[in-house]
Amino acid sequence: MADQSVDSLAQRAASTPGATAVVDADTGAEWTYTDLDERASARATALEAVADTDLDGSRVGLVLGTRPAVADLYFAVGRLGASAVALNVELPAARLRSQAARADIDLLVGERATEDLASAVAPGGVSVASVDDPGVDDVARLPLDDGDRDGRGGVAPSERALDSERVVMFTSGTSGDPKGVSLTRRNLVASATASAHRLGVEPDDRWLVCLPTYHMGGLAPIVRSTLYGTTTVVQREFDAEATARVLDERDITAVSLVPTMLTRLLDAGWRPADSLRFVLLGGAPASRELVERCADRGVPACPTYGTTETASQVATATPGEARDNPGTVGKPLRGTTVTVLGNDDSPAEPGETGELVVSGPTVTPGYLDAAHTASAVDDRGFHTGDLGYTDDAGRLWVVGRVDDTVVTGGENVHTAGVADALRDTDGVVDAAVVGIPDEEWGQRVAALVVPADAAALSPERVRAAAGDDLAAFAVPKTVAFATEIPRTHSGTIDREAVRERLVAARTDE
Repeated sequence: MADQSVDSLAQRAASTPGATAVVDADTGAEWTYTDLDERASARATALEAVADTDLDGSRVGLVLGTRPAVADLYFAVGRLGASAVALNVELPAARLRSQAARADIDLLVGERATEDLASAVAPGGVSVASVDDPGVDDVARLPLDDGDRDGRGGVAPSERALDSERVVMFTSGTSGDPKGVSLTRRNLVASATASAHRLGVEPDDRWLVCLPTYHMGGLAPIVRSTLYGTTTVVQREFDAEATARVLDERDITAVSLVPTMLTRLLDAGWRPADSLRFVLLGGAPASRELVERCADRGVPACPTYGTTETASQVATATPGEARDNPGTVGKPLRGTTVTVLGNDDSPAEPGETGELVVSGPTVTPGYLDAAHTASAVDDRGFHTGDLGYTDDAGRLWVVGRVDDTVVTGGENVHTAGVADALRDTDGVVDAAVVGIPDEEWGQRVAALVVPADAAALSPERVRAAAGDDLAAFAVPKTVAFATEIPRTHSGTIDREAVRERLVAARTDE
């Protein structure tokens, strides 16, 4: 790969100017690559005017919901040689303020719905701008009519070092404070290339984005589609019935979903149109039941394993692999190596469980915090903290987290296996398992369970059923019920929220 990265949007607009770049699923508005290039240039010119300084090498925070303007801003920031810092609009202001300070942002951009939040988050002396007409006096507007109509405005596309930072994204923080991940241009291009090798690219591809664009699963299709010359369809918010209509009416060929979303689509009676090539299913493990439902319904589900630190996909299964090898996330993508480290810190044999270490061109150079980088990235690659194993064919299974192992009375319990056993229990729709403090055993296994019928299930019945498949020390001692498992917007289980509920439930026992 070359040492320099061209402006991918400018290059795409020059190659296929009339091709559709972005579609707003909510309004029906469409923009060609020429339109998107012009919008990015106008935004870039306006960003420089608001910042009143050269933004090359700076960081621009984005406090935006999922909307087409994210594409404008992402490419505008890159055209200026800056990094886009994606901030989760669902987090409280205090947490976002901490993240903005840690990222050392130079400018903050919001929208009409988030401008109050953006103003509260901005560190002292940092200007705030909005992609909409702002309602607050100290928020500047980023107009779309300030640039020349040749697609360049006052900011000429230029080459940038491939290893320069392009985006900062924060991890979900399901088991602690979210970490800021630095991703380079090389990371993003390598990820797009590897994904294309696994999933293929067709000239008429239309990738639906209904995941939050402040997570990698939502931003990646915008980056990739521009490199491929295909179309991104942006839906502001997932809704099972509305999303089902968009999938069918917009001739969607690809969509990224988390298992909860796909389950809700199936529950709503959705069946895929012939145009749909794949559902990239990540963010959380896909249950055997869900994969089977997809096979029965003709849904081309591709379970995938990825991380923010690897610019999205690490391994992805084809629908056939997923059906024939329940639980697998497939083989690593081209250029990516996954090593399973055994108990002696050496590569494990097939079938042996250990920590997954990922190496290759998609791996982040590090976190914002150097101490986090030192503890997770070394000569072997990125130590994911995930537990898994491979089979003789090189297919990968992910079975839990290293820090999710519960040590109870000297016995190690992998919570993912317990959760799988609970989900196989009659009357259980979903389950999450964590360790909570125990005066006698050090930790005890605790489970939060979603019942099909709350009146028909009791903690005693859950424990009795689990005892048929689990060792006695692995059977949850504390069982509580909920209408749904707390999850982040990326679909992963919010383990701290689960733990809080179970600690409270134990207090009430």
